[in-house]
Amino acid sequence: MNGDEACAEGALAVGCRFFAGYPITPATEVAERMSRRLPDVGGIYIQMEDEIASMAAVLGASWGGLKAMTSTSGPGFSLMQENIGLGIVTETPCVIANVQRAGPSTGLPTLVGQGDMMQARWGSHGPYEIIAVAPSSPQEMFDFTVWAFNLSEEFRLPVLVMADEVVGHMNERVEIPAADAIPVVCRRRPSVSPEEYRPFRADDDGIAPMACAGEGFRMHITGLTHDERGYPGMDAETQAGMVERLVNKVRRNLDRIVRWDGLYLDDAEVVVVAYGISVRSAKRAVAEARASGLKAGLLKLNTVWPFPEQPVRELAGRVKAMIMPEINLGQMVLELERVAGGKCPVTLLPHAGGSIHSPKRILGAISAALKEAR
Repeated sequence: MNGDEACAEGALAVGCRFFAGYPITPATEVAERMSRRLPDVGGIYIQMEDEIASMAAVLGASWGGLKAMTSTSGPGFSLMQENIGLGIVTETPCVIANVQRAGPSTGLPTLVGQGDMMQARWGSHGPYEIIAVAPSSPQEMFDFTVWAFNLSEEFRLPVLVMADEVVGHMNERVEIPAADAIPVVCRRRPSVSPEEYRPFRADDDGIAPMACAGEGFRMHITGLTHDERGYPGMDAETQAGMVERLVNKVRRNLDRIVRWDGLYLDDAEVVVVAYGISVRSAKRAVAEARASGLKAGLLKLNTVWPFPEQPVRELAGRVKAMIMPEINLGQMVLELERVAGGKCPVTLLPHAGGSIHSPKRILGAISAALKEAR
């Protein structure tokens, strides 16, 4: 199946039973698959009038007790940002799959881009943390969607699947495990009576149990700065307490959130750092470099937000150079430079979008980096 279809199947496998969305290339196949499959499992599919309403419907469905998601691309992702912020401040678990295309604006609707990476982190306003994962194959579209739902349920926040057009539209074999082999996390439920329940009273780990509307628990859900009851608190003290908890429930759990994979890192002299479809070209380039005697390695970012600082910091202290191919003119490379901290040179291989990097171009950058280091 293609990556978009695998994303839908991953959502269904982990218990998603609500989808609201609006058609947009190259993410429409996610919605199409869900429209056919959700009725088979007792779920609800609804096409909304736009992406703003789609995101609002997803938040409402989640508070109604359903695992919920939507999918979109560039312009639609921009429209969703205000309600993604609402999902963050109300601590609403849900998943947004963004199958990126080349922009800005309408751009190249049917062709690849990776231009939404910084928007994923900073697209809404105010101080907050977000979790975003980046699949590089249809199999990972299935696996990472399962993972994204589990992260959203565990940490009570929207989680982004930052895919791209090529991963969304490529067809490859996807293995779907037996149902009992798929890890499924569900939101923490209240252990107190409805009279004692406070929707934003956190446990010791900073995560609050979540009741569902209609179960007899008192609900007050607002985008305003609020106290543990959900009631607005219009002062700096309430703001500090709320925002610090929202941020820290991610920052203090990086070891449970951040994932990455490595190839030939033990003796690498130059490391290619990549995410999404760029991983595929990078893997080929690294293999060809090794075959010609060049000590190249690959750091594959499975989590892009929070950024995998630990492996980058460790590698920067011992390699001669890092290279990052991106289908944009420089976004995640800014994080790579920040974390590397000048310990080694960092080179961006930019691409304006519409196609992917060739392995030959990445191989050339590997060779050039090693020559310059010598």
